[in-house]
Amino acid sequence: MLDFSFKAIAITNEIDLNKIALQCGIPKKFTWEEPLVLRGNILQSILGKEVDNSKSVLLFSFGSVVFINHSNDEEINVLLKYLQSFEPEMDLKNIGRYSDDYSLHISETEALELTDEYVVVPEFEPFYPELISTVLAKSVALEKTEEQLGVIHDRLETMIDRLEKGKLRIGNKELARTTAKILRHDYNTLAYIMILDKPDITWASSNASEFYDKMIDFFELNDRHKILKSKTEILYNIIDGFSTISHSIRGLFVEWIVVILILIEIVITIAQIAGWIP
Repeated sequence: MLDFSFKAIAITNEIDLNKIALQCGIPKKFTWEEPLVLRGNILQSILGKEVDNSKSVLLFSFGSVVFINHSNDEEINVLLKYLQSFEPEMDLKNIGRYSDDYSLHISETEALELTDEYVVVPEFEPFYPELISTVLAKSVALEKTEEQLGVIHDRLETMIDRLEKGKLRIGNKELARTTAKILRHDYNTLAYIMILDKPDITWASSNASEFYDKMIDFFELNDRHKILKSKTEILYNIIDGFSTISHSIRGLFVEWIVVILILIEIVITIAQIAGWIP
């Protein structure tokens, strides 16, 4: 039985694949849809030692990296430090916060077997490593986004508590910052992670398409994406409510200022008529 091990890590929000490809001498322009694969001589030059041909690293533009057959933590750390030279905002201290380990087993079996820790297939197909890596990469990136959404929820809960205590005024900057965080979350989910997009190989091979669909169903990527979209819409509605209340309060404040100015003008006019003031 042949084994492939996978370790997926969400390391940042975005990776500039073309900058890394240029440094590695790969003459290709990468799009959002395809990963950058490091293997062979390129991987050896980064690690500074000979590397088994079965090992490879897949980098995804939405901030995830997948190590295939890398059981040595030292090699993974060297590769992560290499990536940090391109993405300085990477936090290596908490690098394993959003990660997942998985395995591919090729064995004489009648049907595909999917579990939380591994998948067993009857025979090897070249598309298996890439498709498994893609699903894992999206899953850990989605996990990172889900936690970021939780932080936004906590922030809005604080604002709601203030409303309940009668503190109705909310600054424009505060509303703008919170709205920007929601927009960034929405953009990261749709544009970066591309949950709804399928790898090119799935359009050319029905077997690849069927395997990929089973993988994303098992990891519930579509369902998790729908939940995130639903929660995001709720956040937008809450922000709209805050904005309406804030604008109403400001409008009422301006109206009272106008009324006070009119009253002051009337008082001054009466005083002038009465001769109290020149």
